[in-house]
Amino acid sequence: MSNAVRHTNRVSRDQAAVHDWGSIQWLVNRESFPTTGITFGYVEIEPGQKNPKHHHPNSDEILYLIEGELEHSIGAESVVLKPGDVLHISSNVPHDARNTGKVTARMVVGYPTGDRRIVMHEAGID
Repeated sequence: MSNAVRHTNRVSRDQAAVHDWGSIQWLVNRESFPTTGITFGYVEIEPGQKNPKHHHPNSDEILYLIEGELEHSIGAESVVLKPGDVLHISSNVPHDARNTGKVTARMVVGYPTGDRRIVMHEAGID
């Protein structure tokens, strides 16, 4: 295996940060790969739950919904996401996601920085 190819880890609930609303596991970021220019994570939101409203001051966000259904608020707007949908959120725009379905919503999120930052608008932690 060349130095350019590195295996980080697999999605695992044991390695995720678990919250009342679900969980998040950072698969790639500057903490795990000091020279990376991206952050990539796997997120689960349980049925009927939502993550706290927040924004990212230093980067846009891309979300790809794998399973479930989300109502995602972005600023003053709201959009319903179904599996296969991709959502782009500009930096500094407050957003959150509510799982409106009956199954756990599973998604991947990406940021064009290895040092993703977050500002919370509601109680909670990242």
